Amino acid sequence: MATSESDQRMKRFLVISLRTVGTTSNGQLKREISYQTGLWIALFVFRVFRNYGELEQPDFREIFYYDVCHWIFQIIGANWIYFFLIRRFFEAKKYFPLILYFIAGMYILGVINRIFIVYAAEPLFANYPQDSITNILTEVKHLLFYYILPIISGSFIFVSMMIMLRYRNEKQNALQLQKEKSELELKALKAQLNPHFLFNTLNNIYSLSITGSSAVSQSISRLSDILDYILYHGQKEMVSVTAELKIVKDYIALQMLRYDERLKIEIEEKVEFPGFIPPLLYLSFVENAFKHGAEKTSGIVTIRISIETHANAVHFRVENQFFGKCQEMGTGIGLVNTRKQLDLYYPNQYSLEIKQANNWFTIELMTPII
Repeated sequence: MATSESDQRMKRFLVISLRTVGTTSNGQLKREISYQTGLWIALFVFRVFRNYGELEQPDFREIFYYDVCHWIFQIIGANWIYFFLIRRFFEAKKYFPLILYFIAGMYILGVINRIFIVYAAEPLFANYPQDSITNILTEVKHLLFYYILPIISGSFIFVSMMIMLRYRNEKQNALQLQKEKSELELKALKAQLNPHFLFNTLNNIYSLSITGSSAVSQSISRLSDILDYILYHGQKEMVSVTAELKIVKDYIALQMLRYDERLKIEIEEKVEFPGFIPPLLYLSFVENAFKHGAEKTSGIVTIRISIETHANAVHFRVENQFFGKCQEMGTGIGLVNTRKQLDLYYPNQYSLEIKQANNWFTIELMTPII
């Protein structure tokens, strides 16, 4: 049964992960296109004005055509380097084919760029003598300084930007997946805590019914209020401290119907600052106090509950008397799951102390104000 539930949770997490990745991929593609568009337009404008300022008698029309031709092949070369060479060879640590493809690819792009300019672009704005294909292929120095290096320089800027964007996107994806995973874990823990609490409460009502107590109807009414809270507030991420205290008092009233005079409750409240906590947090601790305090003896038992809110933290403490051997500290399902919830809600931000001494079992919790 446990394995089946675990498998179901894992399946739900994988579905959410795939949806998240799919949504992220679509958004990421749009962002990459917008970033590329902005980058290449900026580089083109910078190149045009730079070349225009360097010439003594600049012809803007000629500069524009040349720069458009170089710009086109910069875009092609940069995307080829990043999406083909880096993603396929560099990240796979295949350095030898990477170098071969880079040298061959840059040479081919430089040749095609020069052929495009000489035979397609220059006839539109100039009447220069055309170089032969042989000269274009063999003038390696001219290709390197006037065609290949401009492609490499633009590619360097583009690749640097893409690597930074990819790192940021991967970090955001990891955080999103971790958030989804944490939410699933919280739901799973709540699914365990609620039946655990309900089982204990129904046992109490059953005990009253066996003895023929007139408090059964009142117990069911109190339980109804508590279940209403669990259903409508238990699924929220946070509830107010005052709302949680109200349901704690309802639970205490329910227990008083069972234990009557032999139960002594001491509650101290100092809620001067508003605060929010995970739902059912305090109720789990109080329920644990009854289970391992009042249920274990037929004599008079005292339970003390204290809550105090400060400007930046909430301090909660519950103490119950125990007689004889007490449970090993923090081993009950309620306490174990509650600790897991605290780890998810307040990672490295809360303090939980569980101790027993002189027949008193104490739970003390300090959480930050949210």
